[in-house]
Amino acid sequence: MASFLTLDDVRLSGKTVLVRVDVNSPLNPVTGEFLDDSRLRGIMPTMRRLADAKVVLLAHQSRPGKSDFTSMERHAELLGVLLGREVTFIDDVCGERALRAIQGMNSGEMIFLDNVRGHPEEMGLRKSGFDELAGCEMVTKLASVADAFVCDAFACAHRNSPTITGLSLVLPSYAGLLMQHELAALGTAVENPPRPYTVILGGVKCDDSLDIALNLLERGQVDTVVPVGVVGNLMLWASGHSLGEDNEAFIRNSLDGEFERTWAMAIQVVEEYSEKLLLPIDLAIEEDGERVAISVGDLPTKHPIYDVGLGTLMAIRPAVMNAGCVLWNGPASYFEKPAFAFGTIEIMNVCAETEAFVIIGGGHTSTLVVQRGLSEKIGHNSTGGGACLTFLADKRMPALEALEQSAAKFS
Repeated sequence: MASFLTLDDVRLSGKTVLVRVDVNSPLNPVTGEFLDDSRLRGIMPTMRRLADAKVVLLAHQSRPGKSDFTSMERHAELLGVLLGREVTFIDDVCGERALRAIQGMNSGEMIFLDNVRGHPEEMGLRKSGFDELAGCEMVTKLASVADAFVCDAFACAHRNSPTITGLSLVLPSYAGLLMQHELAALGTAVENPPRPYTVILGGVKCDDSLDIALNLLERGQVDTVVPVGVVGNLMLWASGHSLGEDNEAFIRNSLDGEFERTWAMAIQVVEEYSEKLLLPIDLAIEEDGERVAISVGDLPTKHPIYDVGLGTLMAIRPAVMNAGCVLWNGPASYFEKPAFAFGTIEIMNVCAETEAFVIIGGGHTSTLVVQRGLSEKIGHNSTGGGACLTFLADKRMPALEALEQSAAKFS
């Protein structure tokens, strides 16, 4: 575990505390209403811990140019409802209105500044070094009116920007409770999972999934790797099964410039760890708008492969039911099409049924678990998405590095 400070190491009652959270949420494109408020619910323990401080919330929603790039006003309103207290929205990030509002706060008050990605530095300085971030306008102005910084934005801990990493370098900084919870649960998946350990990797992000698979396989921490979805299709291809020209072209295009590296990883997994691979044995294709079952022996196909088949799901079931720990990231199918949601839903159901410690790796899979009301049956449903993938692959996490530097500087 990284050597940074947490809220257990400090008393912030009466202090002005900048708190970076990630409450970036799916919104109804017509009404703007929240489709999933789990990220707002995720930060509530930290908000309650800081109830006697002067809390200044920093967050983003989407990015400039996207249809769901909005102000944080509705986020402030909903958070106030969830907490049962007033959360004041300030239509500014680090200008005079924001600074004046912060300086006028009383203990126990909470304000929510506007979308930090509306300030050009938040996105514009993503490739900057820590020293440049520490001296930028956003950091300099906000730090001038604050006593401490809390990073509870695990979902963007793999990012580098003024409000994620820059503030940690100029203020005493602490990990929030959500950050701690995520790191503890995901640390179990990497360092000391209860055995047997089954890892199900799906979705379209084949490069990320294979980074995770190789990290866990090389550590000797995983017993069974189950590739499904596009990841499963890629692994079938790497193991010698031609998928058909269109299906192979889809994988190449989805990986953009990462295909060669990803293909090399797929071949390495097949050649070095075949005994731990549970590959699909049957699939579902779309033919004339209908779901059609085929065996792997029927490949290649000119039709798109959109799901795993019933035989594959029957093989996956004991690997999940008999496990001590299960990590699942990425859907098994093109679940947005009702006829092809079956594989993803069945894996979700068996994950809810098993007595194993189940970790859901964020993104679409996490949202589906919430929508189907299964959160209480899952050991840990990560809010992380890309950050979760980065952590599980043992890649650089700038937010954690910045917290470590802050601890060394201020403790």
